[in-house]
Amino acid sequence: METYFGKDNTPFDLDFHPSNNIVATCLITGDLFLYRYVAESPLESVLEVKAHTESCRALRFVNEGRAVVTGSLDCSILATDIETGTAIARIENAHPDPVSRIVNLTESTIASGDDEGCIKVWDTRQRSCCNTYSVHTDYISDMTFASDSMKLLATSGDGSLSVCNLRSNKIQSQSEFSEEELFSVVIMKNGRKVICSTSSGNILLYSWGFFKDCSDRFVDLSGNSIDALLKLDEDRVITASENGIISLVGILPNRIIQPIAEHPTAVERLAFSHDKKFLGSISHDDTLKLWDMEDLLKVSVPNQSASSDCDNDGMDVDDSIPKSSKGTKRKNGTKGQNLGNSNNFFADL
Repeated sequence: METYFGKDNTPFDLDFHPSNNIVATCLITGDLFLYRYVAESPLESVLEVKAHTESCRALRFVNEGRAVVTGSLDCSILATDIETGTAIARIENAHPDPVSRIVNLTESTIASGDDEGCIKVWDTRQRSCCNTYSVHTDYISDMTFASDSMKLLATSGDGSLSVCNLRSNKIQSQSEFSEEELFSVVIMKNGRKVICSTSSGNILLYSWGFFKDCSDRFVDLSGNSIDALLKLDEDRVITASENGIISLVGILPNRIIQPIAEHPTAVERLAFSHDKKFLGSISHDDTLKLWDMEDLLKVSVPNQSASSDCDNDGMDVDDSIPKSSKGTKRKNGTKGQNLGNSNNFFADL
């Protein structure tokens, strides 16, 4: 299943509804699209909204799927009702710089990141921005949440991984600055390993609690940047590269299991449907594709023994925050204005 948005209408993010067969994606044009999907049938358009006047770069379903939150190059965040397509709430200055990423945390909180490395946590219950973390010096490329420890992990174009403690509202740790931009992050091995992809195509493995430097480096995919990671299970991750190839990769033992899908150009994001029956991918070929996971994994190599599921990195826990010696690498838009009334964003949700 796939849909073509038209030449140069590049999709930037996608997310699946938490319980229904609906997928959402947002485009460089500022448009938000929702599609209903059924196996072996064309995607059915259920909503098309001009969410932002500039590019729409991040989105997530919120409120049990009743609304979609989007972030834009124009620094705004918008909540849209998926039934009517009407704007529930819009904040024009949610960030001082263009929004680059949005992720869900708990049932009542989300996090957003921007092009200057600022992370904001929003509490939908209190209807306010409850904290701001200014840890990175370049764009936030990805975030993931460890719910058991209430830690928010983020990767950045400045080449570092950060860990923010949401209980203490403090930046707990930050890795040394790599010469490579970090593009994506997932937590694997039952919380013992943090996996980051890079602009050179390497995969960096960090041991939980030892974030100063990576404990292992997987280089078999190097040569093309790995733009997205998606955790399949505790031992396997799906990677998406700038050459358009989507691969299944084993972690500890590190190995390429097999390529499982392909776009003709770079893949921007990956996501699973609510039941994990479908893999969604968006690409610079201006398409959204849904792949049947059963078909993709039919010829997958079975998991190897977990005997290599450890590595002796010998590092000490380091919660110090290093200072970057790198400059800003790339930005995708002009800066916004002051924060204004960003604390009232969720007032009408």
